[in-house]
Amino acid sequence: MKVLGINPGSTSTKLAVYEHEKLLFEENIRHDDAELMKLADLTAQLPYRLDAIMSVLEKRDFQLSSLAAVVGRGGMLKPMSSGTYFVDDHLLEDARSGKYGNHASNLGSIIAAEIAREYQLPVFIVDPVGVDELIEEARISGLADIERKSHVHALNIKAVSRKIAAELGKELADTSFVAAHLGGGISVAALKGGRMIDVNNAENEGPFSPERAGGLPAKQLVQLCFSGKYSEKELLQRMTKQGGIFSYLGTKSVIEIEQRVKSGDPDAALVLKAMVHQIAKEIGAMATVLEGKADGIILTGGISHSEMITEWIREKVSFIGEVFVLPGEAEMEALAFGALRVLTGQEEAERY
Repeated sequence: MKVLGINPGSTSTKLAVYEHEKLLFEENIRHDDAELMKLADLTAQLPYRLDAIMSVLEKRDFQLSSLAAVVGRGGMLKPMSSGTYFVDDHLLEDARSGKYGNHASNLGSIIAAEIAREYQLPVFIVDPVGVDELIEEARISGLADIERKSHVHALNIKAVSRKIAAELGKELADTSFVAAHLGGGISVAALKGGRMIDVNNAENEGPFSPERAGGLPAKQLVQLCFSGKYSEKELLQRMTKQGGIFSYLGTKSVIEIEQRVKSGDPDAALVLKAMVHQIAKEIGAMATVLEGKADGIILTGGISHSEMITEWIREKVSFIGEVFVLPGEAEMEALAFGALRVLTGQEEAERY
């Protein structure tokens, strides 16, 4: 039983083929940013990315007819519970329109559906960005005009939480974790009974990251909005693509910043420690959501490859519980395994 997974990013498209739980092969196709910029919008990128995927599959002499299903990364879709979802026309319409936000991951379901059509294969998404399991009090922002929303690295957070639960000899539904996905954006979630009952929206709340500003002092931000220094588009770009570490040090590379810290650069050390400080504070805040009753703290995402950073975080939060580090992203595996749970009857697919 073979499953093809598709995971589009801003300048790359990852694909992987699994046979049951065994990885057959994986590719990370890097796209020319200049070529993508020539295309008017995300949906205009579909032929370009699809051709690149088919080229890889042809070089590997892989037969699409051997697949049992295709699964795509779920993008910015309506709020929904965690799980594996059938891709239908309503879901594809929302992904294409950008009704709930525009992100390269919106192409995941669209590309998967295109590939599956000829062979009439089932198409799924798993734990999209819009997974919303917040308790009601977590939705209240403090200003009636604004409701807090759940936009979170759900796919990886759920996948690594299942792994740690299994290591502890438990079902995910019987655990409580604080999980922090540390990457270009940072999501920290309180999981209770397997549900993410509170999260920081990684684009505009919580810790700053290599490129995102995180939560900012509200009054000063409002003053900056009306200062005339930036247009709305420019300021949003600065906050989400040119903020965080980049705004202070001119690079988004954590590896480079580590090297600068080790060589004695005081500015690099200060900014990196400040990011760790904010991550630890957010972990502590989410621990209070769980009333301090956590089976552990999980650190994952690309930044978790840094032993310097994970050790600094561990020093600050280990009093809460055991710290588990699972570096990188388990997204391709999570996509395939989500589809396989449905195909093998372990789980029922949800309807959008």
